[in-house]
Amino acid sequence: MLLHFTKMHGLGNDFMVVDLVTQRARLNNDQVRRFADRHFGIGFDQLLIVEPPQNPDMDFRYRIFNADGGEVENCGNGARCFARFVRDQRLTHKNEIHVETCGGPLTLTVENDDRITVDMGIPDFTPAAIPFEADGDHILHVLDVKDERWQIGALSIGNPHAVLQVENTETAPVASLGPAIESHPRFPARVNVGFLQRLSPHEARLRVFERGTGETMACGTGACAAVAHGIRRELLVSPVTVHLLGGDLTITWDGPGTRLFMTGPAERVFDGRVYLT
Repeated sequence: MLLHFTKMHGLGNDFMVVDLVTQRARLNNDQVRRFADRHFGIGFDQLLIVEPPQNPDMDFRYRIFNADGGEVENCGNGARCFARFVRDQRLTHKNEIHVETCGGPLTLTVENDDRITVDMGIPDFTPAAIPFEADGDHILHVLDVKDERWQIGALSIGNPHAVLQVENTETAPVASLGPAIESHPRFPARVNVGFLQRLSPHEARLRVFERGTGETMACGTGACAAVAHGIRRELLVSPVTVHLLGGDLTITWDGPGTRLFMTGPAERVFDGRVYLT
């Protein structure tokens, strides 16, 4: 079978996007891993799939698979690419698009400047919701990693995140500490790990080691988690510009119990076809 796809990216966080509204196919984990390979496949951080909604109040179902083949709950940069894709493919003409994900419903809004705003919902700091093994909701948790103690924030943006404040993202131990925290036993579903550097109340730098993928050029949910944690600690004040390796995102959040919004670009790279075997 010949499968049509589009390669897209949000600030360098890159995706293979597949329309399974007008096409019929089933992709297994082995196929996802082969397509994700940057030497022998298409190469991407995540595979995004557009499906008909299961809920009649939604416009689409949005599914996300990491490069290791595992399905995950949410991807913010992917959500922006999803919105541009369904519009480019004329699957919808709406400016406000409602999608269902494994992590809950999302609202995607195409702005006049072609940037996309995603309503990411209400950040959840409850350990059981992340999931994270802890004795309660604390702004900072102590985590023992490699014979060292680190203070982290832990929260869910529809998917699990740990956030560490660092003095400088350029020298942060992302390559060594990222995978150690990602697979820490206190995070039973593993976790995305953000390394946050505060520049001013409205500006920050961030690097993210993504669960099942490794460090990426950008992570939308990671930026949302870092800002929510920073605002909760009174390090940051909304709105916040987050500088990631691939570019900038704007995060707006009024504090605990309120919805968080992420705004940024989405770019189409090329269209292609691949044989499913």
